[in-house]
Amino acid sequence: MTSHEPLPSAVPVFPLTGAVLLPRGLLPLNIFEPRYLAMVRDAMAAAGAANRIIGIIQPRFDGDPPPLYQVGCLGRISDYRETDDGRILIALTGITRFRVAAELDRPTLYRQVLTDYDGFGDDREDPEPLAAVARAGLEDVLKVYLDAQGLSADWDAVKAADDEALVTTLASVCPFHPPEKQALLEAETLPERAATLTALMTFAQGMGGRRDSDRPTLQ
Repeated sequence: MTSHEPLPSAVPVFPLTGAVLLPRGLLPLNIFEPRYLAMVRDAMAAAGAANRIIGIIQPRFDGDPPPLYQVGCLGRISDYRETDDGRILIALTGITRFRVAAELDRPTLYRQVLTDYDGFGDDREDPEPLAAVARAGLEDVLKVYLDAQGLSADWDAVKAADDEALVTTLASVCPFHPPEKQALLEAETLPERAATLTALMTFAQGMGGRRDSDRPTLQ
């Protein structure tokens, strides 16, 4: 989706605790609940700007239904596969953040919201790069953070990644708490998101790293 393509005025939303999708980021999902199977199939069949579009948003806390954070991110279904046991495996590619203008009263199994894109106009443009000192500081903190968490990284891949790819990947995979994930999502610019990420990793080190040999290697 280019910056000139229209955006949907309403989207189905998938409330997912601890998940953050950012513009141009990738989020794989394993869909098995009936309401979300219906949501994915409806999104695939939708016409116009809503075609293959789903909103990813975090619930604030448990409830029935749970209240939502005000900011989420649109994702386009960029990969779709059905399994023999009835699941759907998809990958979402982030498009732009949105603010929930209102929740719609619709007879679908899944929730739908009106979208407000005010303030997120730059999400479909190339982001401002990080200053060299900010990039170096992020990598330095990352080394210590990963060691404290019992994680490892492919440092050749880290060094080769562009600023946005590195920050987006770390924001998605690092095991931060939901409010921390939300802070990363809502950071206005890439440098601000990198600064938030650096602060969160630094804070985690101060609180004491948690080692877990079963955690995956970051790629």
